[in-house]
Amino acid sequence: MLGLDTSLDACSVALVRDGTTLAHLREAMTRGQAERLAPMTKEVMRQAGAAFAQLDRVAVTTGPGSFTGVRVGLSFARALALSIDRACIGVSTLEALALEDGETGLRAALIETPGASYFALYEEGAPRIAPRSVERGEHEALLGAAALKGPGVTVNAAALAVRASRLDPELYPPAPTYLRAPHVTLPGGA
Repeated sequence: MLGLDTSLDACSVALVRDGTTLAHLREAMTRGQAERLAPMTKEVMRQAGAAFAQLDRVAVTTGPGSFTGVRVGLSFARALALSIDRACIGVSTLEALALEDGETGLRAALIETPGASYFALYEEGAPRIAPRSVERGEHEALLGAAALKGPGVTVNAAALAVRASRLDPELYPPAPTYLRAPHVTLPGGA
């Protein structure tokens, strides 16, 4: 299982087999994921001594996060999965963060960007509060006794891959998770 994340301030790639991490690379970056993702993926596969044809699935974060980072990760993951005829699993960045240390109990994640904040709360691995946009500080009233991941953290691609190996591809499509309206106005006000 290959896990990929480019949604936040890093580029992370991991290969896992039966819950064991075979290789994992992570580079902190606010831009440049498009140039680094393919070489990092190739290096992870080389380090693990694995061929792309041996992959069972490809997992990728779907956002929220950096618009460009999310698109880079999704495009690469979908193209790779298509080229080797394997399933591509898309997991919300909030879900990947909240559940990377396990699914028991209450677990939450918070992502803060310059223009917005996003929050989700999970109970026993199921969404209690689905990923949504929140006002700064609003998550505190929603958090309760949950363990919180974020802000300022990045996704562990190995944990993403382990979790995605158990997910149904039909329920987790590799489609972007947009939680706010676009902030661009087309000419003519449309």
